[in-house]
Amino acid sequence: MLYRIFTMNDITSPLDESTCCALPDCANDFVGVVSEDHDIELARLAKALGHPARVAILRLLIVRNECICGEICNQIALAQSTISQHLKIMKQAGIIQGEVDGPRICYCVNPGKMKRLKALIAAL
Repeated sequence: MLYRIFTMNDITSPLDESTCCALPDCANDFVGVVSEDHDIELARLAKALGHPARVAILRLLIVRNECICGEICNQIALAQSTISQHLKIMKQAGIIQGEVDGPRICYCVNPGKMKRLKALIAAL
């Protein structure tokens, strides 16, 4: 048997501009640019930010530049153990980094990872 694969070139009538599924002129610019590795990386980072408390913690760290877990607990109405768990997940993903300061850990945003996250989202 012989099979024919249809492509966008096989469509004889162009998509109407008002169609919700019309592709923008630049749609082909991204073909092949993003790899499966990029998709995996973006999914991992998105998962690390996939909870409203983590987004709130990240926003707080961006505004304050650095913060200790106890200070975060004062700003976000969650138990210290819950905040610690969210910080652990974000740190494992590399979104934030922590520096030991005596018995405390001072957290801050990882600027390189944030730049990478923005680039991955922009490439969607």
